[in-house]
Amino acid sequence: MSVPEELYNIRFAEYFESIKVLYLTNEKFRSICDDYCTNVVDAQIYKKKFEKNFRRKLECENLSKELEEEILFFVVRST
Repeated sequence: MSVPEELYNIRFAEYFESIKVLYLTNEKFRSICDDYCTNVVDAQIYKKKFEKNFRRKLECENLSKELEEEILFFVVRST
């Protein structure tokens, strides 16, 4: 069993040896760490989805504005 890579971060750097020992020997600590790692990974996934959805939202809004102009131009030209 090895320590998950999400625990290798700057915040835990000075305590890494203690974290490693506790992770390998203490089931409750390992469970807390595993929950933390799961949440870190989930947060990264949701961040990527948010960024993708935000870009898509902007694209849709921009396209809607362009189409509004096209509609107005068509209506004005047809009357």
